[in-house]
Amino acid sequence: MDVSSTAAGAKGKKGAAGRKAGGPRKKSVTRSVKAGLQFPVGRIGRYLKKGRYAQRVGTGAPVYLAAVLEYLAAEVLELAGNAAKDNKKSRIIPRHLLLAIRNDEELGKLLAGVTIAHGGVLPKINPVLLPKKTADKAAKEPKSPKKTAKSPKKA
Repeated sequence: MDVSSTAAGAKGKKGAAGRKAGGPRKKSVTRSVKAGLQFPVGRIGRYLKKGRYAQRVGTGAPVYLAAVLEYLAAEVLELAGNAAKDNKKSRIIPRHLLLAIRNDEELGKLLAGVTIAHGGVLPKINPVLLPKKTADKAAKEPKSPKKTAKSPKKA
């Protein structure tokens, strides 16, 4: 009789499988916290599975992808923040993103085919269009002595 009463008692408590009966439930730790990331590892894993990029997705794949995406986001935001500071602004706008990406060699190569809305273009003037400084200086120097030479002749 003792054996049957303990078996019935164990079946009565549901949801405690694998833990001590009635003990306090542990707080769940996300995979993002375990990996020390801000980007959501679980959500990225779900998107990888839903997107049907492969038949099977390993456990390390979403962690690695989240880390790479977080690094890229941090890099772009840092450079865009510097561009905003250079323009004496406290907010990052699309123009600052464009300046940050296009002025960085590696990010520019990665995002070469990307158009950023309201980003504008990089400021660049073709050297052919600029006035020639050496010719201007050479032309101005002989003119000034001639003017001084002409004024004594007139007098």
